[in-house]
Amino acid sequence: MLAEAVLERDDAARVSARQRRGLSGRRAYESGLSAEQRIAQDYERRGLTIARRRWRGAGGEIDLITRNGEEVIFVEVKQSRDLHRAAERLSLRQMRRVYASAEQFLAGEPAGQLTPSRFDVALVDGAGRFEIIENAFGLV
Repeated sequence: MLAEAVLERDDAARVSARQRRGLSGRRAYESGLSAEQRIAQDYERRGLTIARRRWRGAGGEIDLITRNGEEVIFVEVKQSRDLHRAAERLSLRQMRRVYASAEQFLAGEPAGQLTPSRFDVALVDGAGRFEIIENAFGLV
């Protein structure tokens, strides 16, 4: 009897932990979408066109792809409690994946790899403040 009660309690705790992780993951997903929307609006406000959102290539996902005339701008959006933590969330591995996907995207452009392009990073804090670092990373 006692063993059954302990098992039931443990099962309930596992389900509860799973539900919390699910809610936390959902919250992070929604928060990421909101940050990307805020950044997209800023690019549009400055006269750039949003070409793609969450474009998925072989290397992974690129959060935003914008155009400024002929130039293609690949934007990685990072959100965290503060801007410093957001910046720390961008890894070398992730930059390489963005490059691989950008290469694939550019292959579909009329000028191919010769298309003018750059890689921006948009940092967003928990209060919604943001900083966009243009041409944030070079060749990796």
